[in-house]
Amino acid sequence: MTTTSGKTIRRWWALFALPTFLAFIIGFIVPFILGVYLSFCDFNTIKDATPIGFKNYAKAFQDSEFWVALGQTVSFAIVTTIIINVVGFAIAYMLTKAIRGATIFRSIFFMPNLIGGIILGWVWQLLLNGILQQWGASLTLSKNYGFWGLVILVCWQQIGYMMIIYIAGLQAVPTDILEAAEVDGANGRQKLFDIIIPLMMPSITVCTFLTITNGFKMFDQNLALTGGAPANESELVALNIYRTFYDRMGFEGVGQAKAVIFFIIVAIVAMLQNKLTTSREVQA
Repeated sequence: MTTTSGKTIRRWWALFALPTFLAFIIGFIVPFILGVYLSFCDFNTIKDATPIGFKNYAKAFQDSEFWVALGQTVSFAIVTTIIINVVGFAIAYMLTKAIRGATIFRSIFFMPNLIGGIILGWVWQLLLNGILQQWGASLTLSKNYGFWGLVILVCWQQIGYMMIIYIAGLQAVPTDILEAAEVDGANGRQKLFDIIIPLMMPSITVCTFLTITNGFKMFDQNLALTGGAPANESELVALNIYRTFYDRMGFEGVGQAKAVIFFIIVAIVAMLQNKLTTSREVQA
């Protein structure tokens, strides 16, 4: 039966692969190539695009708000990546133990990931502003309030999702290795750092990649929570690109150039992170 299935797949592979490949080309490759082209143009619509060389990129590099937003985004991605992965792993480690109600707790922690970012932004805006009002402050009073408010929101939303991935990785750790370590006299800390975490590197690679990329491309929560206030100081790069493209007449090409620059930065960061964590997998 297995041989027959293999022959069937080899014969009809195009029927399954080509629609997905075509959708990928239409939904990603074509818009990406068109976006790169438009970043070298002055345009209001695609039909009236006029090539102008690197002028859009020059304006993008001269925009101080873009670099402030980029620095804010890097800080945000680093902070959220550390918090989400450390807390997500800790919760997963606890919930893989034989404790009552572990399944219910898993569901509770995962549920925030099912809520849309815009809705979460508005809900947490009400919650955090309600708390800050006790001290006469608000999320839009200072960029620090907006930054840490966004960190709290995103961590609350994504920890449960990463927890599920870590639980799957923990359940895949061979029990015979842990039992052998106990026989050799290893304590809980030694088993965690010398055995479990090295064997969990594939899961850590996935979770780190997801949290870094999510941190860099954060948009909807940022828009709903603070909208970049005060004075665009709390905006991240995605919101800065959106504002450049839609709120500044004649800057559509500059916004597109910023998007291309941002894509290159995120791609480099993602590849470096993946290479680093993958090398740790090989060492483990």
